[in-house]
Amino acid sequence: MACGDCCASSTTAPGYDPRWRRALWIALGVNVAMFAAEIVAGVSGGSKALQADALDFLGDSANYAISLGVAGMAIAWRARAALLKGATLAMLGVYVLAAAIWAVWHGGTPEAGLMGVVGVIALIANGGVVLMLYRWRSGDANMRSVWICSRNDAIGNVAVVLAAIGVFGTGTAWPDLIVAGVMAVLGISGGAQIIMQARAEIVPNGRGYTVPAE
Repeated sequence: MACGDCCASSTTAPGYDPRWRRALWIALGVNVAMFAAEIVAGVSGGSKALQADALDFLGDSANYAISLGVAGMAIAWRARAALLKGATLAMLGVYVLAAAIWAVWHGGTPEAGLMGVVGVIALIANGGVVLMLYRWRSGDANMRSVWICSRNDAIGNVAVVLAAIGVFGTGTAWPDLIVAGVMAVLGISGGAQIIMQARAEIVPNGRGYTVPAE
C-alpha cells in the first residue's frame, strides 16, 4: 500500500516491449500467490501487519493486471482504470486501519515467529520482482511507476520483519499494530492521490465527468 502517487495513470502511453509484459505477468503471479499465503498466515497468526502486507500484494496484483489490460490504450481508459485502482487502494487502507484500531482493545499478541518467516519470504518475493523490473526503472511513466511501487513494497516487507522482531522483543502487539497502521495510512493517502490525479484528467460537463477527446 506504499505506492503513493507513483501508481497513478499517466498521459504517456505505456511501452509495448514484450519482455516488460512478460515480467508483469510473472510479477502478477508472484503477488497473487503471496497475497493468498500472507492473508492465511496473517489471520491464523493474528498479525495485522501481515494482513496489511497481504492486502498490499492484492493491490499490487490489481496494479499489474490494470497495467497489462490498458497498455497502449487511450488516456480515457487509463484514467478510468486509475480511478478504480485508487478507490480500491483507499478502501483496503481503511479496512486495515479499522482492523488495527479494533485490535488495540480486542486483539492478542501475534505469533512473532510466523510473522518473521512469512515476512522474510514476502521480502524475497518482492525483491525478486524489483530486480526483474529494474531494467525498466527509467522507462516511460507507466513502466517507472510499476517499478517504484514494487520497490516501495519491498521496503514495506522490511517493516513487517522489523515488526516481528519488535513483537518478539517486547512480547506485545504494539510493533505489529504500529506497522499495520502506518501501512494503512500510506494506502489511504496513495489511493487519494491516485484518484485526484485521475480526476484531473477528466473534464466536468455538468452531468458528471467525461474524458476529453485526444
